[in-house]
Amino acid sequence: MKKVTLGLSLALASALFSSSVFAVNVIVHPSNDSNLDQSTISRIFLGKAKAFPNGTSVVPFDQAEGAGATEEFNEKVLNRSGSQLKAYWSKLVFTGKGTPPEKLDGDAAVIEKVASTPGAIGYISGDAGGNVKVVATF
Repeated sequence: MKKVTLGLSLALASALFSSSVFAVNVIVHPSNDSNLDQSTISRIFLGKAKAFPNGTSVVPFDQAEGAGATEEFNEKVLNRSGSQLKAYWSKLVFTGKGTPPEKLDGDAAVIEKVASTPGAIGYISGDAGGNVKVVATF
């Protein structure tokens, strides 16, 4: 009986850790006083909004494909897979109607860019530190 219970516990733990295991923090420049919800953040990262609600021009920074934070952000905030986003941006770029956010390698690069760029927004999987402001967690 103990072996069955142990086996079930391991299977449950494995299932839990194979799905989402961490939160994604959306960060902005510390001077940004906008209140952002999921819809607004999604519109910014899909190129449908060019400014924050306070009127400041927005500069979104994405993370490289395959990064854990990217997959979590795409799934939880944009409600799209990586291949769906690639197709979305290909169409906009081909028609001249949009340019995807600049891609950066990892949380540290996103934090550095957001901290030094007024109007910047990005997302990270870890601690934001004190140089940027966390506006949402998913």
